[in-house]
Amino acid sequence: MDATSQELIPYASIALKQGQTDSLIKGTTTDFDGAFEMQSIPMEAYLEISFMGYESKRVNLSFDGNRNLALGDITMNSASLELDGVVIQAERSSTEFKLDKRVFNVGKDLSNTGASAMEVLNNVPSVNVNIEGQVSLRGNSGVQILINGKPSVLASQEGNALGTITADMIERIEVITNPSAKYEAEGTAGILNIVLKKEEKKGVNGSVSLNTGWPHNHSIGLSLNRRTEKFNLFSQLGAGYRSLPRYRESINRNNLTGSEVRSEGVEYRNEQFYNLVLGTDYYINKRNILTLSGSAALELEDQPSNYDFERTDSLGEVISDWNRSEVTEAVNPKFQFELQYKSEFKDDEDHALLFSALGNFFGKDQSSDFINVSESGTYPESEQITRTNFQEAKYTFNADYTKPIGEKFMVETGAQYVLQGVSNDFEVANVQNGEPIADPNLTNVFDYNQNVLGTYITGAYEGDTFGIKLGLRVENTDLRTLLVNTGERNNMNFTNLFPSAHISYKLTPRTSMQAGYSRRIYRPRLWDLNPFFNIRNDFNIRAGNPNLLPEFSDSYELQAIHARDKLSMNVGLFYLYTTDVIERISTFSNGVTTTLPVNLGIKHSYGLEYNAKWDINKWSVLNVDVNASQFNRVANLEGRDIDFTAQQWSTKWTLRLKLKKGFDTEITGRYESGFETVQGRVSPQPSADLGFRKKLFKGKAIISASVRDVFASRIRESFAEQATFYAYDRSLRGRFITAGFSYGFGKGEAMEYNVGRRR
Repeated sequence: MDATSQELIPYASIALKQGQTDSLIKGTTTDFDGAFEMQSIPMEAYLEISFMGYESKRVNLSFDGNRNLALGDITMNSASLELDGVVIQAERSSTEFKLDKRVFNVGKDLSNTGASAMEVLNNVPSVNVNIEGQVSLRGNSGVQILINGKPSVLASQEGNALGTITADMIERIEVITNPSAKYEAEGTAGILNIVLKKEEKKGVNGSVSLNTGWPHNHSIGLSLNRRTEKFNLFSQLGAGYRSLPRYRESINRNNLTGSEVRSEGVEYRNEQFYNLVLGTDYYINKRNILTLSGSAALELEDQPSNYDFERTDSLGEVISDWNRSEVTEAVNPKFQFELQYKSEFKDDEDHALLFSALGNFFGKDQSSDFINVSESGTYPESEQITRTNFQEAKYTFNADYTKPIGEKFMVETGAQYVLQGVSNDFEVANVQNGEPIADPNLTNVFDYNQNVLGTYITGAYEGDTFGIKLGLRVENTDLRTLLVNTGERNNMNFTNLFPSAHISYKLTPRTSMQAGYSRRIYRPRLWDLNPFFNIRNDFNIRAGNPNLLPEFSDSYELQAIHARDKLSMNVGLFYLYTTDVIERISTFSNGVTTTLPVNLGIKHSYGLEYNAKWDINKWSVLNVDVNASQFNRVANLEGRDIDFTAQQWSTKWTLRLKLKKGFDTEITGRYESGFETVQGRVSPQPSADLGFRKKLFKGKAIISASVRDVFASRIRESFAEQATFYAYDRSLRGRFITAGFSYGFGKGEAMEYNVGRRR
């Protein structure tokens, strides 16, 4: 075991040597728990124990007539080399700019700890992983995680298959906040690319986890990874149950008459879930690797809700009040598969060709029953039944070719084809005399098909202090929607160019600067286009708009990073110009507020970003994220010109404390400012999270507990104030308390697992 950390050392080499001649008698290696066993004829002998990164250890043997010899715990010291008074120790992890990305090189200070990939990510500047395993980049949780540059079943945050990757398997982590033309033009908060080493150590690692919480959040999971000379096998199995309540309050006021409808209630999303992941990497030879993996999941939903309604006149007198209840059940199957082939050429390991295919399927078979019961007044009692049959399939095919030219130039080219198809059969029926009768105005089949074909080429020069990368991506989008029952179609086919440019310059070994530009697109999502109403609250209706156009953005960034031994800071300035901005607009009629997404003008955003990670001392680390922006909105809404400027800012502070006896504590505080919208405003959101963790059995087991939204202050509150109406909406998830136990085996520590975490 490690003399300092007491961590067990698997795969150490054990040599039994003769005492007088030093000749080798026999040898073995330690198992996953650092243990070993040998058989030999009693003689004058000694053991020589060695392992990379440690000083060799000699253990003299004394049999004294004993047939069995128990050696107890054997400690080993980390290796260091002293030359002319200078101590050269194991390589430390470091961060540097590389043209269109920041690169975090994983040094031996992390790779020798047996930590999981999640813990390595937590050491990357601007990246935060909370105790529950949620990954955020620069304070934003909308992060795409790639493995070796491609989407992977292992990278999905729905479970924690990522936890089966240990630190010693990772070569580097690339942080991409302004993606180049190599990546698809669809916008995200950023990309984290985990690059694995080619020579991973063989062996088995994995963990088993139990979790519980309130409101109900219970799960069990098993993660397993096995590496041999030719194969890397990984699997994950999990099951659980959770309950997600939401408390809501809304007000709809007719400013012309003074009448008002208020509602208040609670809705639940209760789920049983089951998850299975299986996969393998097959190393055909040193230069060719084939990956095949898949996952299957099943969710069984129960969604009860109960709301009390009250209608008042202009004097505030109650006209009527009633109760609306809901009973909803749904079955949701999910499937995903991945096939990937990578070939490296003999001349250079960076000269490579990669093919990949990724497929996803999601289904939903749902039925709901809504009942209105009058408490007083004249509001009619009624019953409605809805039925949904939803099916979605998405396939992504990639081909990428990389060619170095000399030592400083690189050319990349490739193509991507994404096919997405959806069918949503939706029906609303009114129950009359005990029989459901379909409402033709609210019943239809919505077909959605979107195919995106993209090709790209990039060229880069990277010297010792200066680098430049230019790229161009071309994407053709073919989008077709159809409301089958009414024959309404919306077909769009458009081709767009997405250029990118990045420059980096290293001022000093510790300070670098980077400037970048990229053009991005936001294509309306299915639920932005789907016109079906959600009638849970039939006075506050939300629906999609099948006529939406995509948003286009031009993104400019200037960043500087300064890294010292215990402090790394990133300061960035950005400007974002967006056209055809998608905005959710509310309209009012007969006491009902309907909210739809529409394309509404342009938006200029200017901002400042600051991120810092400070290792205060050996037992405390502070992460700080601050974002401040000013935006200008220019649009025309229903004949009214809109031109206003508003500010918005947010901050997140996370303090981690490593206490005695293996205790870790994490305290997170957030604040999101309020801001002005086209029709009203959104209120600020302060919140705090708290987490504890304790390692047991020398890191093999972990117990943890966390409280999300400690003060139940994460309240979403919005106002729409117009001449003819006033609409108010308030929702609260409330406080969540969770506790878990995880036991790890093999090379790494316990790897916490939270199967099916809802995003």
